[in-house]
Amino acid sequence: MKNAWKNIAVSEEITDLLQKIDEKKARLDSHRPFPSHVIHSIKESLSIEWTYNSNSIEGNTLTLQETKMVIEDGLTVGGKSLREYFETVNHHDAIARVETLATPDYVLRERDILDVHELVLDRIDKNFSGRIRNAGVRISGANFVPPNARVVPELFEELIIWVNEESGDVHSVLKAAIFHHRFVWIHPFFDGNGRTVRLVFNLLLMKVGFPPAIILKVDRKRYYAALNDANKGNLDKLFFLVCQAVMRTLDIYLSNLEDTAGDYAPISTIVSEPDISYGQEYVSLLARQGKIDAYKEGRVWYTTEQAVKDYISGRKRKRKL
Repeated sequence: MKNAWKNIAVSEEITDLLQKIDEKKARLDSHRPFPSHVIHSIKESLSIEWTYNSNSIEGNTLTLQETKMVIEDGLTVGGKSLREYFETVNHHDAIARVETLATPDYVLRERDILDVHELVLDRIDKNFSGRIRNAGVRISGANFVPPNARVVPELFEELIIWVNEESGDVHSVLKAAIFHHRFVWIHPFFDGNGRTVRLVFNLLLMKVGFPPAIILKVDRKRYYAALNDANKGNLDKLFFLVCQAVMRTLDIYLSNLEDTAGDYAPISTIVSEPDISYGQEYVSLLARQGKIDAYKEGRVWYTTEQAVKDYISGRKRKRKL
């Protein structure tokens, strides 16, 4: 497995996405230090969204608004279980822990992963929180059986060594995605693996200056399909999904820092402009493929008229060549 990690095949599509990500990251870095009033608002909003989506992927039924009420007001929600309330509070606390760790000189440690997991299961399952599993598990709907518990500590240590010492020139976004897949495959805990890995893989991104990449609830089926494909050795779908998530939060940060948030509108609105010759379905495809600046809120893609015009101009230039 180590050798496979050192020889990662990356498609041209992913390479193009990474180039766009690097360009946006450079723009983001040009705004540092960030204005505190802008960043505080973005971080609070993304923290709630991150908690809502990560918990929802695992079956938590709180809505985004209910999640906001729990985090900001400390309120329980009628008709919802106490476990769902604790999952929300716990995840928000775990984000705070990740944020304190995410410094440029941070080196991934097993102890920190266990601490994050302990926070994820705090007030829910004290017997297993922060502890590596000591028996076998099976995952419903997955196309693999996690490794025997006896080898989990060794595999876990191997993964951390790879991240810290052996990943070489692997792009930070791909490194985080590979870590995510391998962690899920090892499945080091009885419960809370998904929430924990989505926290820790973001720690790897945040330590190098990226905003958190949030896997959305609406992409749950794509997410699980990408992980199943990765189990067969094909990481492309997972790379693409993670790149999309990174691009989305980069766009959210940039639209606020560059005061262009008002330029973004639903694609259905953009294509109604007289200068746009493409239909909604095609522009939505461009957004999903990362070929235009766009980000997703719920099931709705947002982009700008200028982003679509730039794509059209680029196509015309290529035809002339």
